[in-house]
Amino acid sequence: MTKITTPLVVRYRDATYDLAEFAHKHPGGINTLKGLHNQDMQERFERTPGHSEAARYLMKEYRICDKNNNNNNNDGGSNDHQKDEAGHGKNGLGKSNGMRPEKRGTSNGDIPHPTDDSMEHLVDWSRPMLVQIPTLGKHYVEWVNKPVDRQLRLFGPAWLENLTKTPWWVVPTFWIPAIMYIVHVGVRQHLVPEPTLLDHLTPTVFGCLAIGVAIWSLLEYSLHRWVFHLDPKDNRFLHTFHFLMHGLHHKVPFDPYRLVFPPVPAVGLASFFYQPVRLLLPYPQIMVAGGLIGYLAYDMIHYYIHYGSPNGGHLYHMKRYHYQHHFVYHELGFGISSTVWDKVFGTPIFLRKLKYLLKW
Repeated sequence: MTKITTPLVVRYRDATYDLAEFAHKHPGGINTLKGLHNQDMQERFERTPGHSEAARYLMKEYRICDKNNNNNNNDGGSNDHQKDEAGHGKNGLGKSNGMRPEKRGTSNGDIPHPTDDSMEHLVDWSRPMLVQIPTLGKHYVEWVNKPVDRQLRLFGPAWLENLTKTPWWVVPTFWIPAIMYIVHVGVRQHLVPEPTLLDHLTPTVFGCLAIGVAIWSLLEYSLHRWVFHLDPKDNRFLHTFHFLMHGLHHKVPFDPYRLVFPPVPAVGLASFFYQPVRLLLPYPQIMVAGGLIGYLAYDMIHYYIHYGSPNGGHLYHMKRYHYQHHFVYHELGFGISSTVWDKVFGTPIFLRKLKYLLKW
């Protein structure tokens, strides 16, 4: 992704925003925002399809002053930006130096985040979030589907919190050797007691791996649709479960350390799914290894479509597709690796054709 290092200050509905930190994350591409600096973007924003309520809510994260020139950092400090006689800065956009204020939490649950005027006052972003989820009650579903661009702390103890945050490279570093070992165990136990390298490359092994990948693709869709997007209703236990499993990703979709699944809980889930495979399918270790290959591909694709810059092809399509799931159609588009099962089960998202290629 190409980050903008200079301010990208725009006007929208009597408020001023600096979109510099957001531009490379923009679902509609960074190239669609070029040329907007110091411009009023309301007309363009309103006539562009796909700007949902979630998109409008996310914009509040980048607001730097309102129509009364009140700076959103609320720190009472002076502003060094030179102003004209009308009180506007040289850029004509009000009291702003073009820099986005620091995102701060609150010391208690009564004071909203500086950029909020809606729901973020319901939680305290300076405290661990998981223990606060039950307090949201009937507001949980609406709150969790209103995205913000912040770092989220899930647990209080640092050691436990660190287990939930995973750099993308940890996943292949952990799982590639693990998959190779699992395949070796399966070959040794079911095919050749003392296997050579070539014994791991037989049609039987590749066939089992392919079946495992296919099983994973259905499991990927099923988990995303019926577990990660279950309807928690007003059940506070289900609110906590939903947030822990997937809701936090919809709340903070740009947090790079919460885009891939941490290895420790992943091992537990893999062990759980191994049990029915062991009872129902031949060569269970090799089948599970195939499933883990599918999972690894899924996790890497998921990270890439959030932070990569595809220039066309399948991954370009999936990036647009997945962003529509995040910000417009929460109940559609559950496929991450592909759209196959969405088409089978009637939940596809139909992307509009563009005359140009989006850039990130």
